[in-house]
Amino acid sequence: MERLRSFTHLNIDLVDEENATELLHAQAHVWNHIFSFINSWSLKCAIQLGIPDTIHSYGKPITLSQLISSLPHLHPKKTTHLYRLMRILVHSGFFSIQKTGKNDEEEGYALTDASKLLLKDNPFSVTPFLMSMLDPILTQPWNQLSTWFQNDKLTPFDTAHGMPFWEYGGHDTNIGNFFNDAMASDARLVTAVGIDKCKDVFEGLESLVDVGGGTGTVAKAIANAFPNTECTVFDLPHVVADLQGANNVKYVGGDMFEAVPPADAILLKVKLTRHI
Repeated sequence: MERLRSFTHLNIDLVDEENATELLHAQAHVWNHIFSFINSWSLKCAIQLGIPDTIHSYGKPITLSQLISSLPHLHPKKTTHLYRLMRILVHSGFFSIQKTGKNDEEEGYALTDASKLLLKDNPFSVTPFLMSMLDPILTQPWNQLSTWFQNDKLTPFDTAHGMPFWEYGGHDTNIGNFFNDAMASDARLVTAVGIDKCKDVFEGLESLVDVGGGTGTVAKAIANAFPNTECTVFDLPHVVADLQGANNVKYVGGDMFEAVPPADAILLKVKLTRHI
């Protein structure tokens, strides 16, 4: 009881002091980090419900009631909750609110540059990447992070699933293909901009090897832009086993920690090998 009275007295003293504002800001900072996952899962929910494509298909800002009637799989008892989901996504910058109707008497939802990258028909769509990164297979290891720090496993993924990620992908082809599609979708926009803005980096190269190149999205783009450059996609054997090269692109299986095919340049875009 004495300890409780002492703790209560301490709280009163802290609130009464000049640093009360700073403490409230600190608490808000903690809360923001605690609940930041809501943004990710709300975005995933919007993709699964087909909201970005529905707004795009409508052709103009769509009201909440119009959006509800356009989502065929929305349960009637859940329609009242859609406003809350859209409010989060507007706050996050994925949708905007614009005036609509004959005399601009209504408000409707419109796409932003960010949500346009989530459209199925967008050649630079990052939806496969989003769905992969937020899949339970890849999010579960984060719940094992503290356990991983206390064991001898190489990665948190190994701690959660009993084997390294690349081995898991080799056993489960669906997950492997899912991840490869994700990496390809993530690479398209970056590669297009990189080739356009950094041509001098690639000009004059006779050969290039893309380490961890997956299905070859990046290498194919480089090969098309620079037909005199021989491009090698280098990845684990099970990743490239069924892929066929063409023109100045070829596929080679192997382990980057053992050896990498020789070339004038080595491309390393993003490597998760030691971080999952």
